[in-house]
Amino acid sequence: MSTTPIQHATVPIDLGERSYDILIGAGLLDDPTSFDGLPDAACAAIVSNPMVAPLYAARLRGALANRYARVLSIELPDGEAHKDWASLNTIFDALLAAGCDRRTLLFALGGGVIGDVAGFAAACYMRGVPFVQVPTTLLAQVDSSVGGKTAINHPLGKNMIGAFYQPLRVVADLSTLDTLPPRELSAGLAEVIKYGPIADEAFLDWFDSNLDALLARDKAALAHAVRRSCELKAWVVAQDERESGLRAILNFGHTFGHAIESGLGYGEWLHGEAVGCGMVMAADLSARLGMVEAARVDRLTRLVERAGLPIHGPRLGVERYLELMRLDKKSQAGEIRFVLLDGPGRAVVRGAPDAHVARVIEARTA
Repeated sequence: MSTTPIQHATVPIDLGERSYDILIGAGLLDDPTSFDGLPDAACAAIVSNPMVAPLYAARLRGALANRYARVLSIELPDGEAHKDWASLNTIFDALLAAGCDRRTLLFALGGGVIGDVAGFAAACYMRGVPFVQVPTTLLAQVDSSVGGKTAINHPLGKNMIGAFYQPLRVVADLSTLDTLPPRELSAGLAEVIKYGPIADEAFLDWFDSNLDALLARDKAALAHAVRRSCELKAWVVAQDERESGLRAILNFGHTFGHAIESGLGYGEWLHGEAVGCGMVMAADLSARLGMVEAARVDRLTRLVERAGLPIHGPRLGVERYLELMRLDKKSQAGEIRFVLLDGPGRAVVRGAPDAHVARVIEARTA
């Protein structure tokens, strides 16, 4: 394990009036200055879950104590299965019961589910109140807390009900990764791997050389992984905030992955596990379409497996996969559209013949 002190980093996201900073470092959660410059309000609310709140809610509350007269605590059930209307209404019920006005700040303390639901609640409550992302999982720090995508799931599709709504700030405290279960760490690594094939081949090479250090929770390796992932996502989001073009490449592996999550039932596989497997399937499809060589697929498959992620999807059946993928938000007029690799560090969004997709499903499910 590295003993080198981790320097704090700030990654800006340039979105004009909606611009904000991502703060990355150890110990940020306890430091009141992490929250300097946020708007004044009579009330703030920490949205978390029973797994995260006992570890970090009191520390966040302490950092906010001199800033807000009241700090509410709102706990949602843990897990992807609870990324739903009921959790959304739990937040609304608590805010309304406490008489929270439209200046109230929400703090999303937790992983991707908490960030997505709390962010969507912030977008809706009184037609929009400010919120801050305080991600405590690797997946949330490198991906879901950044870029303003907020949503809940529907039984027919993942993230189908939501809004683009940017936070005021992202505070990524690397110390929270110390308590992350190994399975959650691996799930987060899927979203780190993703950036290399689609945008930065050198980062993929770095990941390959440093994967063992990341699995051992080496702080310097994690700090670089989080910072570079955020830099790449910030670059994409600044060019295409609402996913009308370039930003869709960030969904590499997600078309297959979301089908796995929906088909199995939300929560059976972690999101990162489904994305990791989905990347292998999307890379395989890219090769079958002649866009990349088989060696690239093999390398990505080995990396996903070394990261502790599944490389074979569940046997849902070809027709069920196709049915679920047609519900994907990238689909157009019933045509499934995939993020496919188009060379080192390059990706495109395009359709593919069902026959090719079916062969991938048959070969990559077990």
